[in-house]
Amino acid sequence: MNIQAIMKQAQKMQNDVMKSKEEINKKVFKESYSNVNVEVNGKKEVLKIEINKDMEIDKEDIEMLEDMILVAINNAFKKVDEETEKVLGKYGSGLSGLM
Repeated sequence: MNIQAIMKQAQKMQNDVMKSKEEINKKVFKESYSNVNVEVNGKKEVLKIEINKDMEIDKEDIEMLEDMILVAINNAFKKVDEETEKVLGKYGSGLSGLM
């Protein structure tokens, strides 16, 4: 095998991976849980948190609301992970150094 051809193929694969990762980073992932809606991007940055304005919150309900927010954010992050695996999984497990 020609070493230059192998290096060229590896560089193309790296460019493809980086392009795919950039596309995932730009995507917005939305998740709802009960009275909470969140949006995160592919970098797992929280972009938006909305709480249903019609929801009446007593002081003792604050802990429940906090839990709703956590669940919604964690579910949105799972969507990011699933999308990343779906798109980048085809390149194999040797990509950890590239991302």
